[in-house]
Amino acid sequence: MKPKYIIYLLLSIVLGGLIFYRISENKQKEGGGKEKGGDKKPAKVSGIVLKPRVFSDNLSLSGSIDANEQVEIRSEVSGIVESINFDEGTFVTQGQQLFKINDVELRAQLSQAKTKQALASENERRARLLLAKEAISQEEYDVASADFRSAKAQTQLIQAQIAKTSVKAPFSGKIGLRSISKGTYVTPTIIVANLVNTSQVKITFSIPEKYATQMKINTGISFSVAGSKDTFAAKIYAIEPGIEVDTRTLKMRAIANNSDGKLIPGTFASIALPLDKINDAILVPTEALIPVQNGKKVFVSVNGKAKEVMVETGARTDKEVLVLSGLKAGDTLLTSGVMMLKEDSPVKVNLK
Repeated sequence: MKPKYIIYLLLSIVLGGLIFYRISENKQKEGGGKEKGGDKKPAKVSGIVLKPRVFSDNLSLSGSIDANEQVEIRSEVSGIVESINFDEGTFVTQGQQLFKINDVELRAQLSQAKTKQALASENERRARLLLAKEAISQEEYDVASADFRSAKAQTQLIQAQIAKTSVKAPFSGKIGLRSISKGTYVTPTIIVANLVNTSQVKITFSIPEKYATQMKINTGISFSVAGSKDTFAAKIYAIEPGIEVDTRTLKMRAIANNSDGKLIPGTFASIALPLDKINDAILVPTEALIPVQNGKKVFVSVNGKAKEVMVETGARTDKEVLVLSGLKAGDTLLTSGVMMLKEDSPVKVNLK
């Protein structure tokens, strides 16, 4: 064999050996990569097994406190204030005279009206006697009778105007700051003072329409106000007959005792309204919930893998949230490390 052919043969053998070695090495690397991927360690997470519990649902609301009764004190007639018979910021009783308007002119008009009434009464009496003797016609008697009734009505009108010059408290309560003094000329447009009855207060609030069917008269509520650590009790006594279309809420009103005067009309109230008790409620820790675009989701463990579940939530407490749909008793809910999980991620659950 010629030397050059021997050289070609040796080069072919060496090249083939190199190619075989490279292919074998690549296969080993690929095999090692697969083993590493297949040995991916499961994520260590905490979880709980869900159990049904009794849950007394409370609806947290905001409301306003109003006086049981409140009115702006005004004069129904115009005139000069003759006397003021109340002290600002004090308690007044129903029917107590608050102030008096000078009625000298009205009393003079009343005296004149009474004189005309007396004359008309006498004319009517005489006409009645003459009619009985057929000395006058029925028409003449009717005129005399009408004059008498008119004079009597005029007298009653002036008496009513005189009565209005004495302004009295329509109910018992605390009267506020007055805006007039003795000698002030008042008209019906002037607010003299505000009168409020705060022995009881009304709490007005609204609830979402989905809870409307659960509302009943005489349901008790609790509430608190800013600046006080006390919790107060009230009872629902009135509910609007229909839903407000603009807000889709139902307005209602409760009443509370305020004999100690701690509750001030006009303040806001933080209300806890009890709803129906749920005997088989599913409650989950707040940290287990993950907000997403279409709502909220949680992860549960199924056969050692994480599974996403969309849930609908309801009321919440300081640490837990009521789940209305999506979960059931017996599910293993993942509570920690959930933000790093993906669908079908292997997990090792440490149950609490």
